[in-house]
Amino acid sequence: MSDVNYYKINEDAARRAKEMNSFSDYKAGSATAGYRQMVDKAAGIAAAQKRRVDPMYHEKIDRLLDSYARKLAENMNNGFVIDARVPSVLIAGPANFPTRKKEKQNAARDRNMEEWKKIQGLLDRIKSTGTGGISADDPDAVGKLKEKLENLEESQEAMKLVNSYFREKGTLDGCPFLTTEQVQRLKSDMESRWHYGKSPYLPWQLSNNGAEIRRVKQRIEELERKAETVYAGWEFDGGYAEPCKEDNRLRIYFDEKPDEAVRLELKSNGFKWSPKAGAWQRQLTANAFHAADRIACIQPHTGERPAGLQ
Repeated sequence: MSDVNYYKINEDAARRAKEMNSFSDYKAGSATAGYRQMVDKAAGIAAAQKRRVDPMYHEKIDRLLDSYARKLAENMNNGFVIDARVPSVLIAGPANFPTRKKEKQNAARDRNMEEWKKIQGLLDRIKSTGTGGISADDPDAVGKLKEKLENLEESQEAMKLVNSYFREKGTLDGCPFLTTEQVQRLKSDMESRWHYGKSPYLPWQLSNNGAEIRRVKQRIEELERKAETVYAGWEFDGGYAEPCKEDNRLRIYFDEKPDEAVRLELKSNGFKWSPKAGAWQRQLTANAFHAADRIACIQPHTGERPAGLQ
């Protein structure tokens, strides 16, 4: 099982929440035990995923697991505090029951539940890590792509050597480029109905792998070219635009909340509101600047086009 950090659960808050909502006694340590049970389940998912994917993804899986453990503890602790704000009607009785406070408590519970659902979504991210493409947002994207390229090129060369050995020997037995298990698998493949050729590796397999090599090389070139690009922000009436290379985002900041028409225009051009950043943002690419150029209300004070489009 993956190593995991357990974060502190507020047992006092959990006890108070129990007392405000139930006549039964709180079992000391039960909140912590429940929390650890959920984190252990997540750790099992992470460990299983690490067995399935390349080791280059293991660190990311560990980070996601730690984020899950930390955010889950924060969410649970916040939930205990919310539950302890107002007693249930069974505990307090109907007379002079603080209905308005209860409504606010229920609204806070709903928000906390929505946050809990987002945290559970981290489990899906753990399960999918290493099974899809490498995001340009990943700070080590170029390094991972180069490692992927090296593996693809090694596979291409190995397939060619195996085919050459088979053409010369007429058998895969004793092939120095394959393990015993690989020999048996290829023999089984060659006996199957779909294997229409005479070589262990068919032309389409070499062709597809070669196409992926070219695609990865192109992505590396694009990302390296992007890393060398100098992006600049600008000021406009009522705010400013600022590129953030660390987060790979072009961000639009307004002095005051923009009206609905502006918000719709931002959305239609690919910008999304980020509460964390306090800005409208989209991925930092040349297309982001082209999109900004189409939004009249955020044009630079200077009258020039957004940086990089002059």
